[in-house]
Amino acid sequence: MPKLARRITDTSPKNFGMFAKAVAMEGDLIHLELGMPVHDTPAHIKEATIDALRAGHVHYSDLQGIAPLREAMAQKLATVNTLSVDPSEIIVTNGLTQASYAAFMAWLDEGDEAILLDPYYPQHIGKIELAGARAVIAPLDANDDFRIKRALIEPVVTSATKMICLVNPCNPTGRMFDREELQVLADLAIEHDLIVLSDEVYEQITFDGAQHISIASLPGMKERTITTFAFTKAYAMDGWRLGYLVADAAMIGPLMKITTNEVTHVNTFIQHGALAALTGPPEVLADMVADDQARRDLVVSRLNQMPGVRCPSPQGTIYAFPDITGTGLTAQEAADRLLNEAQVVVEAGSFYGAQGEGHLRVCFGSQTAERLEEAMDRMSRFFNAIGQEGEHG
Repeated sequence: MPKLARRITDTSPKNFGMFAKAVAMEGDLIHLELGMPVHDTPAHIKEATIDALRAGHVHYSDLQGIAPLREAMAQKLATVNTLSVDPSEIIVTNGLTQASYAAFMAWLDEGDEAILLDPYYPQHIGKIELAGARAVIAPLDANDDFRIKRALIEPVVTSATKMICLVNPCNPTGRMFDREELQVLADLAIEHDLIVLSDEVYEQITFDGAQHISIASLPGMKERTITTFAFTKAYAMDGWRLGYLVADAAMIGPLMKITTNEVTHVNTFIQHGALAALTGPPEVLADMVADDQARRDLVVSRLNQMPGVRCPSPQGTIYAFPDITGTGLTAQEAADRLLNEAQVVVEAGSFYGAQGEGHLRVCFGSQTAERLEEAMDRMSRFFNAIGQEGEHG
């Protein structure tokens, strides 16, 4: 057999973490490791998609996405994200995953470097490596609430740095970066002539009045930011694989070279479902977010009652990121033992980088309140038993 391309042999295998360990197990497992919404896709979105199929929207369409959808996206970006964007500066993509892949492939060459903020989203690493580039890690400090600080990021900027990757609100920590923190990244990007790839998939799942800010809305950042969004989480459309990217007009041509060669364009009729999501009754989204907040409150309250566990309340996303250093277990030890002894699947914080050590990522958005209560009961029994082990030496 001919030799594989170097981009394959030099790329780290995709790691599915605790899901890969749990998938082969039997029993009454409670899955809190995957960011899969428990809600069903709202009915009006499904109906609009079915109507589009019946109306014959089953053929090739605009390579960037159907015009009515991109117009609705531009309107949403203006009102929600304070981004003034022409519909021609939007590309509809197969989920946020394709959007970020296009950004990496269009801007990274062999030998280039892209900075990830640790804790990071690990799926970015394989895409960076497929582009021939290298992921460089900038560690954020757990003791400082994982705040973005210039002193933590600038030391890893080199002449090879081409891009900084941001996930805001942050998966896995649930943090929402404020304007001051985003300005630190903006200043570095402008001073060092860098692209910012901003993953904002959780932008609409925010709690307690916390305000999400798109970094592209900061002065001087629109022309150097590729902002990526998806319908995956907020509208419970993860299986639809539907997202979009927003970039300055000068960036769209290079990005289109990747997306059109890869998939031509996104499935035509599901774009009508996305249009219904954006233009439909806003209370549907509000109700799902309120439900997420109630389940967040349940999980955070219960985690904070467990010995050796301390859990701040996430400002956004569908994840809690409890600190378990008080239990004496490493993140991976705790995740493995919870799987095997309590049949609760959570992800080790170390899966998201060295700065995630001593934490677990617990998805409160993937189960009903009843199943979450059961998961918390099991985790409570587990951590109480761990505490008793420590007392008896």
